[in-house]
Amino acid sequence: MTPALSAAIDTNAIPEANYSPTGEVLGGVRRFISWLDRYGETSWDFQTFYASDLCRNIKQLYYRQPLLGTMAVSPIIFCEAFLPSARSLFWKRQRFPIADAHYAMGFAFLSRHLNSDEHYQRARHFLQVLEETRCAGHDRYCWGYPFNWGTLRGTIWQGTPLITTVPYVYEAFREVHVIDNDARWREIMRSIAEHGVEDYHDFNTSELASSCSYSPFPEQSVGVINANAYRAFMLTQAAIDFSDDRYSKVASRNLHFVLESQNADGSWHYANDGTRHFVDHFHTCFVMKALAKIEALTGDVECTRAIERGVDFYVRNLFDEHGVPKPFAKPPRLIVYRRELYDYAECINLGMLLRGRFEKLDRLVDGVVNQVLTIWQRPNGSFRSRQLLFGWDNVPMHRWAQAQLFRSLSLLLLKSGQQEDLSGVRT
Repeated sequence: MTPALSAAIDTNAIPEANYSPTGEVLGGVRRFISWLDRYGETSWDFQTFYASDLCRNIKQLYYRQPLLGTMAVSPIIFCEAFLPSARSLFWKRQRFPIADAHYAMGFAFLSRHLNSDEHYQRARHFLQVLEETRCAGHDRYCWGYPFNWGTLRGTIWQGTPLITTVPYVYEAFREVHVIDNDARWREIMRSIAEHGVEDYHDFNTSELASSCSYSPFPEQSVGVINANAYRAFMLTQAAIDFSDDRYSKVASRNLHFVLESQNADGSWHYANDGTRHFVDHFHTCFVMKALAKIEALTGDVECTRAIERGVDFYVRNLFDEHGVPKPFAKPPRLIVYRRELYDYAECINLGMLLRGRFEKLDRLVDGVVNQVLTIWQRPNGSFRSRQLLFGWDNVPMHRWAQAQLFRSLSLLLLKSGQQEDLSGVRT
């Protein structure tokens, strides 16, 4: 670790943002692609520590009996905090559909930005992978996690469709369809939309609002805010793509649930279930991203008002005084890390959607991009996964959040190029 990097970590003396979209960012993206070519498309994951039956049951014990469970889970937490490379001892490298969808989008953005057939072909490759890795046993196209996920509500089994994954895949097929107009992609998009509207359960929460289930099994989780935001966006987009009012009617009720769930200070809890009332960085971005996309599609003034209140909370509570993303507005428990790559990725994604509307947010996003390129990207091209209490977690995890950051930087390049085209100036 260089003295300059050590100083940046120890004092948060982040270099001022001064990057060229076609310079440093493109260089960072190219270094990352070179790393991805060498490393491969499978990886370990944030959940790798708990993917085995033994460790998943230990986690469930923690949920049921916190005192006994804390003792049982302590060795795993120690590895997570101080020996992250131990992941390789707990589970295997896997392919993650949510990561493949982000890679497909990222390469599609690069293909458009650089007019590159090579990147377009790489985007198609990830779509073909997604076709192969859809959930088995379902008539409609859908995706979930490739591991058994132990949650507060029980186990979500491998291959269970998740509404927090499916919309990203819909976007991935849509972004490549924009380039090649391949009817095959549109057929899959329609299948995904049908899955989204038919296979999840809705529970009325007010006259105008309904909360959807996290998976097709309603007992597993209801009231998760970002899940409803995702579904509302995907079905709003699908209603326009396929001129089908069935989608917009369901989307409207999920959207109203999100809008009615916004707190007086502009924040959103993770869930309205009386238990998970924390406010964190990347889930806040998830919600506002969906609202920004819906606003762009429909001009909904309620979305506009919610975004304005949400951004005000976001910039005041989820960055520190140096403009560094904070994982939580207020930590709900003891956490074993200081900074999270996922927060950086989603900050940039949100910032690109809202670019030019909120001056303070624009400045923060510029600083975050600079931090990513000067502190978080490693010499081999990959990105650090977390800043721990002591040192770094440098285990690259496609889902957490190498793929998301690659997409965000690729989107930045595409948006910057579009703005330069409009002004008649190329940097």
